[in-house]
Amino acid sequence: MALFLTLDNVYKLYNIDPSKKMEGIVVLHQQNHPEKKYTEHSRLFDGLLLGFMIQGSMKAQIHFLEYEINAGDIAVLQPQLMIDTKSLSENAEIVTIGLSLDFIAAFPILHEFVMNNQIRWQPVIRLQDEEVRLKNELVELIQNFYHKSQSPRKTEMLRHLIITLMYMISEAYSGLTDHNSLVKNRTHEIIDDFYILISKYATQQRSVKFYAEKLHLTPQYLSTFLKQKTGKSVLQWIDHAMILHAKTLLKSSGLSIKQISNELHFGETSLFCRFFKRVSGVSPGFFRNTQ
Repeated sequence: MALFLTLDNVYKLYNIDPSKKMEGIVVLHQQNHPEKKYTEHSRLFDGLLLGFMIQGSMKAQIHFLEYEINAGDIAVLQPQLMIDTKSLSENAEIVTIGLSLDFIAAFPILHEFVMNNQIRWQPVIRLQDEEVRLKNELVELIQNFYHKSQSPRKTEMLRHLIITLMYMISEAYSGLTDHNSLVKNRTHEIIDDFYILISKYATQQRSVKFYAEKLHLTPQYLSTFLKQKTGKSVLQWIDHAMILHAKTLLKSSGLSIKQISNELHFGETSLFCRFFKRVSGVSPGFFRNTQ
């Protein structure tokens, strides 16, 4: 399942008690269930995501590139970076903290995480051994504060705990020995620029030539480049972006399937339904009515 997540719809999509809703912050604690068949899924979050691998491991594609995330690792996802979860170990346990754009705007340290190319291209990091225990205790404390009963200062206290955690992560990045090697290169530029283009135009433009011209590349070069660097062709990424829009509208809006078809510039509803079934394996109606 692929969805665009905001703080407004994440409570419904993950069946979180709405009484836990807080301004600018969401905390999820998820465990894999071996008895349930795992299905690959993608997420985009309209804010900053911090993923803490408590135990087990997962394989994921973050912003087009693949990573293995193991117990103790931290995944830092800048706003609207796509993460595709490929697999989870049976004992996988993850705590995710989501921070809205409004929350980010209030703290200068978070601006760095939104704009920093080093973090964009090295989203998985580990703290020094002596800080791992402190990080684990702090993450647990954040969860406890998030789930405690409402009080006048609850949000303010939680914000201070999260900012302390952010400073720890920021220090870890500043201490990397290969900091200078992570300056954005031409490969990163092409991927970033293509990502921006498909995010904007995927519902309107499906021509490889269109994206190649925008990037000042030949269609053949762009196709070969993306296949080599990301494992997917231009058309596969366009389908991926399109299905993300479609699934988000199906889950998060009251639009009819016909209206969604029109919104995504399909000439006929039947064409949209065939496209959705081809890419996702189920019909739009089935997807809408199941989690």
